[in-house]
Amino acid sequence: MSISQEFAYKERPDVLVLFDVDGTLTPARLTISDEVKETLAKLRKKVCIGFVGGSDLSKQIEQLGPNVLDEFDYSFSENGLTAYRLGVQQASQSFINWIGEEEYNKLAVFILKYLANLDLPKRRGTFLEFRNGMINVSPIGRNASTEERNEFEKYDKEHQIRAKFVEALKKEFPHLKLTYSIGGQISFDVFPTGWDKTYCLQHVEKDGFKEIHFFGDKTFEGGNDYEIYVDERTIGHSVSSPDDTVKILNELFNL
Repeated sequence: MSISQEFAYKERPDVLVLFDVDGTLTPARLTISDEVKETLAKLRKKVCIGFVGGSDLSKQIEQLGPNVLDEFDYSFSENGLTAYRLGVQQASQSFINWIGEEEYNKLAVFILKYLANLDLPKRRGTFLEFRNGMINVSPIGRNASTEERNEFEKYDKEHQIRAKFVEALKKEFPHLKLTYSIGGQISFDVFPTGWDKTYCLQHVEKDGFKEIHFFGDKTFEGGNDYEIYVDERTIGHSVSSPDDTVKILNELFNL
């Protein structure tokens, strides 16, 4: 398969580097640094680049900047269920069409009841967020401040709030082919099995890359980078922070 003429100006047009967002390109829920932006601009001259995150595009714009669709060759929101190639939107898919209103209702009611009965030191707002390709469940609520997020993350490590919640859902809905993915500090995602970050790879197949690298921080089993990190189509790089990402990119691609 020949490489697209649109990428011919790059030094290595047959190489694609994909990045998780939170914890990889930016600190969790915060914005991208100038250093990371400059590193990506240099990298893009050499290879194709893209990001793949679980959040919707509006959150990714907040974190990566208003020109994100122009600064990456590929932009994958909600694991690639919303996808852009060189700023042009590709075909998308929706969770509600897949699951149906009746099953979704049962799932939402169970989640809300479970949340109400949790013993937590703090609660904020937006506990169940409905997205195009998944639902995001947050016991403390997505409106928590950075400080409150850090507090909850510590509390969750000790009490396993999210892990126990996921087990309860698996037990209640064994007939639904759903995957539960704990990512970030305060929430977990629920989506159809196969709609993890590997979903985005179907959008790049036709461009015939010889190498696809993936950088992520939640690459452990159960983390939301795990499936794409271990996928045989990618070369996985596990990072601990945006600084770590920059360091590995400099070593790998001589930036």
